[in-house]
Amino acid sequence: MHHKTFVAAAVGLGLVTLSACGSSGDKAADTKTVTVVSHDSWAASKSVIADFEKRSGYQVRILKDGDAGQAVNKAILTKDNPQGDVFFGVDNTLLSRALDNGLFQSYEPKDSGMVVSRYRVDQARHRVTPVDTGDICVNYDKKYFADRKLAPPASFDDLLKPQYKNLLVTEDAATSSPGLGFLLGTAAKYGDAGWQAYWKKLKDNGVKVVDGWEQAYNQEFSGSAGGKKAKGDRPLVVSYASSPPAEVVYADPKPKTAPTGVVDGTCFRQVEYAGLLSNARNTKGGKAFLDFLISEKFQEDMPLNMFVYPVRETAAVPAVFVKYGPQAKDPQTMAPGKIAANRDQWVKTWSSLVAK
Repeated sequence: MHHKTFVAAAVGLGLVTLSACGSSGDKAADTKTVTVVSHDSWAASKSVIADFEKRSGYQVRILKDGDAGQAVNKAILTKDNPQGDVFFGVDNTLLSRALDNGLFQSYEPKDSGMVVSRYRVDQARHRVTPVDTGDICVNYDKKYFADRKLAPPASFDDLLKPQYKNLLVTEDAATSSPGLGFLLGTAAKYGDAGWQAYWKKLKDNGVKVVDGWEQAYNQEFSGSAGGKKAKGDRPLVVSYASSPPAEVVYADPKPKTAPTGVVDGTCFRQVEYAGLLSNARNTKGGKAFLDFLISEKFQEDMPLNMFVYPVRETAAVPAVFVKYGPQAKDPQTMAPGKIAANRDQWVKTWSSLVAK
């Protein structure tokens, strides 16, 4: 399933226990093995990984460690005796937590000059490398709106209108990466003073909040083809701009058009990073793997595996991905420093406003 399918970030609210420690295993000490710690949505073509192994002489071991936020928190708890050499999957909403806790050591990969400059952060110390980008946006069920001759919403403001009452499901900002991204999008749009009033109105208009993406998209959303359970009855869901191409790629037979669309005026730009873990056993192998993550071969492999856009300027993107999942034209963004200063307090305030 597509990138961050199971991402429900446990955003630093004590949801990770210390029992995670001490599970490094002896394999990590093997300098012929590079251990990559990631979230559950890591995916790459076997042939691309095999090519790296052949050229570098390292065996790649992927350790999927839960949802994005949980994986970050566990990595922080185990940083003195890390589970691996490289961590992939910390995004701009959680980046400051990783950096403030000394999770990564400095390394500037070869070809990092090929990465789109606006995604490069921490330029003084190079503790993290941008790997991919995507947009968190409201998705809509095309059939639902067509059947009712109702235009889908086009913006954050539209979601407050009476014709969309009880239609939207979103994820908990305290436990979910897209939920947090959507909250940050509203904070970027309405400012420090305005976002709380917006959420009060959204609550009055019947927004439903669930724990994570999997539940929101595959159980509550009426437009998902991926859910094994009975489809939900909500035709609006907070998901990704890349969800429509995933619906097309995974469908059998493939539809001529995606059954879902994206509300372009509700998008928040997410960037994911990787870094060399402090106290990594195999720093040489870890550095080689970071070089590989921004190589053209890996960057061009990502769109149809993790359903994200590459950050390398020269990487080609498959036509089906561009057709059904174009990047938002004018997404909301927020400087990492502003996220760092406000995130935890905003999540607390949001939780008290929109508590289930």
